[in-house]
Amino acid sequence: MVIVTHSGKFHADDAWAVAVLNVLFPDNELVRTRDPAIVEAADFAVDVGGIWDPATGRFDHHQKGFSGARPTGVPYASAGLVWREYGARCVAALAATHIGCDLPHDTAREIAYAIDADIVQYLDLSDVGAAKNAPGGYGLSAVISGYNPNWLDEQRLGYGDPADEYRLTQFRRAMGILTDILVNAVKYRVGALLAVEQVRDSEVLEGGKLLFLRNSALPWTQVVRKEMPKVLFVISHSLSEDRYMLHTIPVSAESFTARADLPAPWAGLRDAELAAVTGVPDAAFCHNGRFIAAAKSYEGAHAMALQALQAVVDEHR
Repeated sequence: MVIVTHSGKFHADDAWAVAVLNVLFPDNELVRTRDPAIVEAADFAVDVGGIWDPATGRFDHHQKGFSGARPTGVPYASAGLVWREYGARCVAALAATHIGCDLPHDTAREIAYAIDADIVQYLDLSDVGAAKNAPGGYGLSAVISGYNPNWLDEQRLGYGDPADEYRLTQFRRAMGILTDILVNAVKYRVGALLAVEQVRDSEVLEGGKLLFLRNSALPWTQVVRKEMPKVLFVISHSLSEDRYMLHTIPVSAESFTARADLPAPWAGLRDAELAAVTGVPDAAFCHNGRFIAAAKSYEGAHAMALQALQAVVDEHR
């Protein structure tokens, strides 16, 4: 399996596209060239060759008359063209490899759409000059472009095999970064799907106002916010730290405003100071923003939760 992309300076869109193909066809031979004969003979030609034809493995967007765009109007560059064709397969492969999860095709496709919206469209927009970069030039596309040799490298390397080998090594490093980002994106979204039922089945206490989760790492906020309007606080067990956390419920994904805050006298206190105020011997800390606190035991966290619930009642009297 031969994958060809253009030589010279690379961008995040071609590095992403080749990284995706590399996930699905790991035994490939990667060639960076503009030689028409080599491009024509390749199994895949990415960002080079002047042809968009998925059936023959052609994914270029530079040819005259190309007008490929998503229904939203966001134009395709090579990242989007390859992701459009292979995104769902790539998601399914990464879920199987890194999570041991056999995703239904429809689920893999939905996750691929989400990754396109969150990542791939930005790479395409950056490639065609239509994206707003992060302050300081450290958006993802700028970071990947930084793996290209700069003028000092070019002056040192010159032309020839050693220079080409160095550029290919840098391209593979950029592919590695993008592959890690892709793996994390898949793990996050698959993990969120798998967590939904666990959150729904978690123990509800105190007349529905308190929820207990056995694993703090579960992504729970969206489920609780949308499906559990009575819940004011969540207790969770941090397996990595072996302590129990007390969380507030944010009213939206974009806000730190909570359905109810933890008591004001707790703010910023730790250990003995917090224990003195709460009367809970193993109280560990309360964030100054009053959206999270901790105790060493479930009993301690539950006692703090009861105080927080009572403070809400007292506030509304």
